[in-house]
Amino acid sequence: MPESSSLNQTSRGASSRNAGHHTDGRLFIGLMSGTSMDGVDGVLIRLPAQGRPQTLAGVALPMPDGLRAQLLALNTAGHDELERAARAANALARLYAQAVHRLLDDTGVSAADVTAIGAHGQTVRHRPEQGYTIQLNAPALLAELAGIDVVADFRSRDVAAGGQGAPLVPPFHAAMFGGGTPRAVLNLGGIANLTLLSPGQAPRGLDTGPANVLLDAWCQRHTGQAFDEDGRWAASGRVDAALLQALIASEPWLMLPPPKSTGRDLFNTGWLDARLAEWRHKNPADVQATLQRFTAQTVADALDAAMPEAAEVLVCGGGSRNAALMRDLAQALRRPARTTDEEGVSAQWMEALAFAWLAQMHVDGLQAGVPEVTGARGARVLGALYPA
Repeated sequence: MPESSSLNQTSRGASSRNAGHHTDGRLFIGLMSGTSMDGVDGVLIRLPAQGRPQTLAGVALPMPDGLRAQLLALNTAGHDELERAARAANALARLYAQAVHRLLDDTGVSAADVTAIGAHGQTVRHRPEQGYTIQLNAPALLAELAGIDVVADFRSRDVAAGGQGAPLVPPFHAAMFGGGTPRAVLNLGGIANLTLLSPGQAPRGLDTGPANVLLDAWCQRHTGQAFDEDGRWAASGRVDAALLQALIASEPWLMLPPPKSTGRDLFNTGWLDARLAEWRHKNPADVQATLQRFTAQTVADALDAAMPEAAEVLVCGGGSRNAALMRDLAQALRRPARTTDEEGVSAQWMEALAFAWLAQMHVDGLQAGVPEVTGARGARVLGALYPA
């Protein structure tokens, strides 16, 4: 398995307190709360000078209902947004800090031995076409609570260079899975995104549309459950081919060429309700089955358009644990689809791992922005450092 150039660098920016760990690899923490807003994933990893990261511990903390409601509300304009956003960011930082302390407690590692935390924050607005993206976070508070340097705000530098600021994970996917035959890596979070890996070429990537964001919203509305566990409710319904085609045909964004990215700004309950207006008497379970197939089909359409030569697809993210969705994917993709676990990299912790890796890239002053993915004017060092 090829190695990323970043894994062969010695740190230029790490503090002296970590110098004794360079021979065995430096320790980093990655934190991720994604579009689904169901919780915070955290990993403590050792990044050696050679080879793959070693995961020392992982933790998943549920998102408190009140905080989730605040974050969801902040995805749209409302009263007193500035104060509400600041309070939600502080609450999220405290949840991040809980994850950090759990990781340290579980491993017996001292905060002084961790080079940095990579904390993405919670995306509440993503409008690169208007020159901005907002990830709620309070990295200074997190650095204070954790006693560890924090790298945050990974998207803004790429957006400032004219890029989409997303997806961010393709260079990490390339470091883990590049080389050999052409293949794709599919992350199924709230939004689905693809990394396209061709031997000898820079990685490419794009968002393909909704993964779990619409499935979760519809499931919660009709069953009271936060998500459709293993796709069981969808399996009780039947795909409506006409509704599926109507969903695809009604959204111009799906037809745009890359680079492109999206989020709850577009794919939300308002989007779904508008398109279901003519189908209001449809069995809710049939709608769920159709939404699940919609996720699979839009991924397959995007892959066929961008990289028809891809021999296989490696799947990660929360959606990879949905057996019914994986079956729909296999059918739509018409090529092998398997989880990244089979390649030795946890599908559950993939995004948290990526942000630990991106923190290392920032600390070392290495460019992690990929213009072939985001459309930026050039590669950039991503993130901002908040010292402990």
